[in-house]
Formats: sequence, structure tokens, C-alpha cells
Amino acid sequence: MEQINVVQATKVLKRRTVLDHVDLTLDRGGIYGFFGPNGSGKTMLFRAICGLIYLNSGEITVFGEKIGEKKFPDGLGLVIESVGFWNEFTGFENLKFLASVRGKLSDTDIRGALARVGLDPDDGRIYKKYSLGMKQRLAIAQAVMERPELLVLDEPTNALDEDGAAAVHRIVREENKRGCTVLIASHNKADIDSLCRRKFKMNEGRLQEVLPDSGPA
Repeated sequence: MEQINVVQATKVLKRRTVLDHVDLTLDRGGIYGFFGPNGSGKTMLFRAICGLIYLNSGEITVFGEKIGEKKFPDGLGLVIESVGFWNEFTGFENLKFLASVRGKLSDTDIRGALARVGLDPDDGRIYKKYSLGMKQRLAIAQAVMERPELLVLDEPTNALDEDGAAAVHRIVREENKRGCTVLIASHNKADIDSLCRRKFKMNEGRLQEVLPDSGPA
């Protein structure tokens, strides 16, 4: 079975160990949750799995591909920290520009991605005028619009109201149902508890799986 394998992943930044010999094996097709205090290493682990940083030691493979040989895993959808949208473009224009890199999506597909997250495809406001919630919805739209094989979401419900959070949960379940593997890091307990089959706690760069009968701690 194809898996995500993290073997003794270690990363040191400014003499601080942010990933401390992390081992992790995730089967393809699951929804996996990661939680822990700020600075515990969740985002850094996601960045390593996505090929955004190099490790000091250890190895990561994603569905048989060694990360580090390429910049990103194939078929990646990502929301991590701030997404680099263009302030002077509308939501549709931002997604259209991003979609042009691979050339896989039509205008109809892009409009559908916007509507799916609760944004109006015909909204003429530029990104700079978006509320924080609208910006987060657009970030989710860009992550899922090309039907990724691996969806990595760092604080996906940040700045969203109850309806927005419910929409994200629905989208995660829909993406997973079609076969997408989903990794979620969140401070929102509902994100982890309601969506994730397996849960992992990070603290000071170390990772520990939380067993079903032990609670989220």
C-alpha cells in the first residue's frame, strides 16, 4: 500500500531543534490530525512533507516519491501559513492565474471551486478588500480546485465563522471520499475530533500518536 513515510526527520533552525527524530507512517486515503501548542513543530513537519524545507537528517517519501528530489510531491493541495495571492486581483483572477500553471482547469471549473467554498465567482472586489474569512475560503478553494492526491491544511478553519468551518469539514470529507489523503493541523478541537481517524500530538519537535481511548490530551 502506498504511504507517507517519515523516518527520523530532524530539522534544526538557529540552534533550535524544531523536528526531533520524527517517525511517522500514514496509509494513503486517510484523514490525519495534528495538534499541539504554537511552535511545537506541526507546521514545520507539514513543510517538510511538502518539500518546502530540507531536513538536517532523516528521509521522507510520499506515495513512493522521495521528497527532496523534487520541490513538491505530485498532486499536492496546500494551505500553510499565508497563501501568496495578489492584492490587485479578484478571487477568480487569482485562481485563474494559479490554474494557468498546469492548464488543467476551465473557467467553469474555477467558478465551481469558488462557489464550493461559499464565494461568489462574479464578485468584483479585489483580494485586498476581502475579509479574513473570505481570504481563508479562497485559500481552501485554491488547495482543492485541481483535485489533489494529498491535501495538507494548516489551521484550515482559522478566521471562519460557523458556516465557513462547516463548509471546510464538508469539503474535507468530499475530497477524502474520492481518495484524497488529508493532513490537518488545528487548534480547533472540532476539526481534529470530527474529521480525523488518527491523531498526533506534537511538542518541542517530537511527535506522539494519541490512541483512541486516551483522548486528545
